[in-house]
Amino acid sequence: MKSFDEQLAHLVDEALKEDVGDGDHSTLSCIPPDQKGKAVLKIKQDGVLAGVAVAEKIFHIVEPSAHFIRFMNDGDMMLSGETAFEVFASIHTILKCERLVLNCMQRMSGIATLTHQYIKKTAGYHTKLLDTRKTTPNFRLLEKEAVRIGGGTNHRFALYDMIMLKDNHIDYAGGIEKAIHQAYDYVQAKNLDLKIEVETRSIDDVKKVCACGKGKVFRVMLDNFSPEKITEALQIIDGAFETEASGGINLDTIAAFAATGVDYVSVGGLIHQAQSVDLSLKAVMLPPAPEGGYNH
Repeated sequence: MKSFDEQLAHLVDEALKEDVGDGDHSTLSCIPPDQKGKAVLKIKQDGVLAGVAVAEKIFHIVEPSAHFIRFMNDGDMMLSGETAFEVFASIHTILKCERLVLNCMQRMSGIATLTHQYIKKTAGYHTKLLDTRKTTPNFRLLEKEAVRIGGGTNHRFALYDMIMLKDNHIDYAGGIEKAIHQAYDYVQAKNLDLKIEVETRSIDDVKKVCACGKGKVFRVMLDNFSPEKITEALQIIDGAFETEASGGINLDTIAAFAATGVDYVSVGGLIHQAQSVDLSLKAVMLPPAPEGGYNH
C-alpha cells in the first residue's frame, strides 16, 4: 500500500489537473512568472483546525522552495480572526494552489470540528468513535485524516484492508454461519493478514456468531440495536469479541450508546454530515525585492 505522502501527491496531481487544465490563464495573463508573493490563511469561523500539514505539502509539491510558516497546527482549537499560516512563494504558485488548499482545509476542518463534538459526548466512557466508508470518492484519504485530527479513530480504509461481512454478504452467502466459515477459509487459503468483522441484525444473529465465530471473528457489529439490546448482546458476547454499535447514531444519542460499554461506535455522519468551515487565503503585497532577494 502506498504511504500517506504518496497518496496525497497523487490526489494533488489529479486535483490540479482538474482545476488548472492547460493553464491558469487568469494568472498567466497578468502576473509576471518570476514575481514573488505572500499569502496568509485567515480563520473566519470557530472550530477545530485541520489540513495545515496538507496545505504545506501542497505548496511544496508545486514549488519545493516555497517558504511555509505555521502559526497553528492540526487539531488546534481555532477562533475567527486568527491566522493559521503564511506562505512565501511565486505568485503563480500561490494562485494555482489557493482553491485546492482552501477546499481541503475547509472540508477537513469541518469534519474535525464535528468529530470533536462527538468526542466530547463520549468523554468518560471507554467507547471509541469510528468513521465509515461513507466518504467523498477520491477524497477519503483527507476525510479520514480529518476524523483522526478531530480525535476519532479510523475504521477500515477500504474494501481491501479488512473483511466486513455485512447484511448483503450474509444474505448472498446463505447465512451468517456460511459467510463466516467461507471468509475464514478464504483468509487461510490466501494467507492474508485480514481481520473479520460480522454485522448482526438481531440477538439471534449474535448467538450464531458466538457459536461459530470464536477464533475466526474479531469484532461483532451490532447494527441498528437500541442501547437496551446492545446491553443484552454484550452479556451474551461476554468479551469474546470486540463490539461495535452502528446505525442511526447521532450527537443526541451517542452518549446512551457509549454508556452500554460497547467498544466502538461508528458514525457515518462524521464525514457526510459535516459542514465546511469558513477560511480564506489572502494575498499580502510585498515591497519591491531588495538586492539579493527576500530573506524569510
